[in-house]
Amino acid sequence: MRRVGASGLSVGRVGLGTLTWGRDTSPETAAALLRDFTEAGGNLVDTAAAYSNGEAERILAAAMKANHLHREDLVLATKAGFGVRQGERTVDTSAKTMLADLTASLRRLETDHVDLWQVHAWGGAPLAETLAAMDRAVSLGMVRYVGISNYVGWQTGEAVTWQRAVPGRNPIVSSQVEYSLLARRAEFEVLQAVRAYDLGFFPWAPLGRGVLSGKYRQETPRGSRGASPHFAWFVDPYLTPRNRSIVEAVARAAAGLELDPVQVALLWVRDAPGVTAPLVGPRNTSQLAPLLAAESATLPAEIIAALDDVSGGPVQGRE
Repeated sequence: MRRVGASGLSVGRVGLGTLTWGRDTSPETAAALLRDFTEAGGNLVDTAAAYSNGEAERILAAAMKANHLHREDLVLATKAGFGVRQGERTVDTSAKTMLADLTASLRRLETDHVDLWQVHAWGGAPLAETLAAMDRAVSLGMVRYVGISNYVGWQTGEAVTWQRAVPGRNPIVSSQVEYSLLARRAEFEVLQAVRAYDLGFFPWAPLGRGVLSGKYRQETPRGSRGASPHFAWFVDPYLTPRNRSIVEAVARAAAGLELDPVQVALLWVRDAPGVTAPLVGPRNTSQLAPLLAAESATLPAEIIAALDDVSGGPVQGRE
């Protein structure tokens, strides 16, 4: 277990993401994923009002019932302020929309509170209004802790400082952004802010949107995210010659260590400085199995250094 920043919340070292639930992952498969995850000791499940237009949250509630899980067995994290409205992707972080999203999330999750409520993205509403809505949610008992998602460094600093400026406001306890061997931009500002403000950090897409698995080394396989009409845009930017060299390095390291490439990619992120819990999003139990099996593993220092070098250089703060 790892503590989420300076808060009283603790989570397992890997979280289960639900981005594909309701679209590529059926309710039956989702229930099996949650079963395997919790039986292995996992407790953090991350979802959002925007995932499959709320269907992921409904499926999560049903999966909890199917596995006879009690509310206290899980750390439930969800997000608000982003979604498809009137057919268009929209970021709306106004107090009205944020609280409406939360109310709908609680209804779909069939619970009276979530453990971590996050702003899904930086929006056009005044930051003070967005954060006041989060304070309101905590005061009403709908939320235990609040966090931010997809904020860059200066946005993180502004949000955290605003909440700390006046006694009685609820502190930002965590940040969630993309971070992997293929996406190390978070190191330039976000991870520095995470360390400076003692925040929890939840990297999403720690497997490089699936590219670090090596499945795209020769071609885009049928049934993969890269072959799907709704996720191809998500994977395509990572299929570059530079990234191919990183994928090959991960594959060589995995072969030498007798690990799966996804285990190497996950361990590099999980044990990076400042990381609380990477959020993995397997679409089925066969994809989840090697990630769970990596719990007791660590990467040798020389392998970490080699992967650092091939992907962009030393990681600040790594011992």
